[in-house]
Amino acid sequence: MANFKLTNPWARNPWFETVAEAQRRAKQRLPKSVYLSLVAGTQGGITVNDNVDAFSEIGFAPHVVGAQDERDMSTSVMGVDLSFPVMISPTGVQAVDKDGEVAVARAAAARGTAMGLSSFASHPIEEVTAVNDKIFFQIYWLGTKEEILARAERAREAGAKGLIVTTDWVFNIGRDWGSPEIPEKMDLKALIRLAPEVAVKPRYAWDWFNKGNLTIPDLTAPNVSHGKGLPGPTFFGAYGEWMNTPSPTWEDLEWLREQWGGPFMVKGITRIDDAKRAVDIGATAISVSNHGGNNLDGTPATIRLLGPIADAVGKDVDVLLDGGIRRGSDVAKAVALGAKAVMVGRAYLWGLAANGQAGVENVLDLLRMGLDGVLMGTGHKSVHDLSRDDLILPEGFERSYGG
Repeated sequence: MANFKLTNPWARNPWFETVAEAQRRAKQRLPKSVYLSLVAGTQGGITVNDNVDAFSEIGFAPHVVGAQDERDMSTSVMGVDLSFPVMISPTGVQAVDKDGEVAVARAAAARGTAMGLSSFASHPIEEVTAVNDKIFFQIYWLGTKEEILARAERAREAGAKGLIVTTDWVFNIGRDWGSPEIPEKMDLKALIRLAPEVAVKPRYAWDWFNKGNLTIPDLTAPNVSHGKGLPGPTFFGAYGEWMNTPSPTWEDLEWLREQWGGPFMVKGITRIDDAKRAVDIGATAISVSNHGGNNLDGTPATIRLLGPIADAVGKDVDVLLDGGIRRGSDVAKAVALGAKAVMVGRAYLWGLAANGQAGVENVLDLLRMGLDGVLMGTGHKSVHDLSRDDLILPEGFERSYGG
C-alpha cells in the first residue's frame, strides 16, 4: 500500500519583504480574537499609533560619497553580546504558534541576539534557556516578595542572564473599538465558542494539528507557579493576582535588585526623574517604554522621549527603546538618539504568526538589512557611530518631562 502524506494546502513562498507583509499574513491566518490581541492598545489607541507614526517624522541626512565596505552592527546589553542592536521584548502567552516562545528563542539564537521571556509565557523558562543562552527573565510585581524572589531564583538556576522588571501598565482600560475576549482556559466550552472564528481560518487549525495529534493552545503561565514543579495558574489567574498585588515602590525595586545581584533592567521609563531613580537604585539598564501603547493612553511615543532621557542617564545605564519598531531605519533612529539597542514586540509576533520560527528570523533579517542600509547611506563603519548629526528632527519633535 502506498504511503499517504498530507501536505499543507496553504503553503506559499515563506519569505516576506516587510514587517507590514508579516502583519498582513498574520491577520489572514489568525482567528479574529487572536489577531486583535496582537494589535490592541488602550482607550483610543493614541499612544500605540504615535509609537509607530512618530518615526516617520524623523529624516536622515545622508552622505553621497564615502560608504564603508564593512559595517559592524554588534553591541551589548547588560553585558550580553548582541550581533546587532535588536532584541526580543517579553510578551505574554503566544498562542499564535504551537512552539511559542521556544520558536522565538531559537530564532533569536540563530540571529545572535537576546530574548526577554515574559513571566506570562506559555513555555517554562527551562525550555527556553535550553535553546538560547541569552535570555533575560521578565518579572511583574506579582504575589509576595518571597514568591517574586523564588521566581527570580528559578530563572537564575535556568541560566537567565538578567532580570527585566516591568512597571509600565494600567489595568482595566479597554480600547474604544473593543478589546478581544480571550478565554480563561481552552476547555471544550471555549473551543465550541471559538469554533466559528477558527472555521474561517482553516490554516490556523491545520497548523495546530500535527501528525494526528491536536495540540490545544496553552493559556497557562508555568513561570508563575507557586513552587518548583507545581503547575502554573491560568493566564487570567496570574493576571488577577498581579492586579491585586500592591504596586512596587522604588525601595521594593532596590530590594529586588540587591537580592538578584546581577544585570537588572527597569522597563517602563518615560520620565527623566524616573530614569534617574533607576540609576540611584543600581539598575544596569532601563527601557524607555509605554508597554507598546498598553499603558496610559496619551503618553507620547517612546522615540519622542528617548533623546532627553538618554542625554540624562545614558552614561550611567544601558538605555533601550521599546515601542513602534517596524523597520531597520527605526532601529537606526533610536540608536542615533542614544539607545544602546531596541526591543521589538508586535513585529516578531507577526513574524511568528506568519511563519513560525522562520518568520521571526525573517523579521530580524529585515531589521538588520534596513539598519545596514542606513549605515551605508550615512557613511559609518559601526552602529556606534550613529548620532543626532545623521538625523533631521523637526522642531518640537522631542518631549521631555520630569527633568
